This record gives sequence, C-alpha cells and structure tokens, in this order.
Amino acid sequence: QLQLVESGGGLVQPGGSLRLSCAASGATADHYDIGWFRQAPGKDREAVSCLTTDGSIYYEDSAKGRFTISRDNAKSTVYLEMSSLKPGDTAVYSCAADQWGEGVRAMCEKGYTLRSWGGGTQVPVSS
Repeated sequence: QLQLVESGGGLVQPGGSLRLSCAASGATADHYDIGWFRQAPGKDREAVSCLTTDGSIYYEDSAKGRFTISRDNAKSTVYLEMSSLKPGDTAVYSCAADQWGEGVRAMCEKGYTLRSWGGGTQVPVSS
C-alpha cells in the first residue's frame, strides 16, 4: 500500500511562490501515477495537475503557466512548484496516486477514484 505525505505548505503573499512536496513510501513510487488536487474552503475538491509514469502531464486551466509538476524517482517524491500565487489559490493541497492505466487528463478528471491519498497541506495566499 502506497503512503503519501505532503509538505511545503504555508502562508504566502499574493504574487509569491511555493514548492509543495509529496513523499511516497510503502511501495515502488515510480510505478504510480500521481496527481495534485486542492480543496478551497466551502468548495468541492478540484484537480490541479497530474503526472503519469510515462511522463505525460496535464494541468487544469487554473494552473497552466503558473504551476509545474515534476517527480524525482530517486527520492520517491513528486513536486508542485507554484508561482504568481493568487488569493484564489488558497486551499488544502493533497496528492493522490494509483496505477491509473488511462490518459493523464482522465486521471485528473476522475481523481475521486484514486486509491491512495495524503493528508494534505494548507496553502493560504494572503497579504
């Protein structure tokens, strides 16, 4: 069973940057497709970006041009680099993983079906 732990969240000013990490353990992490999701206060969880084992990447429109997803298989860690942060990016960010087997966009769209989830890290964007 894959375990996921997020870190790197914290208060950031509008326009600032932050790097979130998702550390995987308990299984061979590079065999898993991993995505980042977020849930803002009072809103449903939404996808941010997904990355499959073949290197395919998908970004939601809200993340395009500002966020970058990457993975370091040697460290069993997936990163989400966020820049030009806005108050609307305020949310709890969680990573999720599974051996998806389909397209990367579908993975993001059907994130609720992924079987391994981390506990999340809070990212408040405020001055």
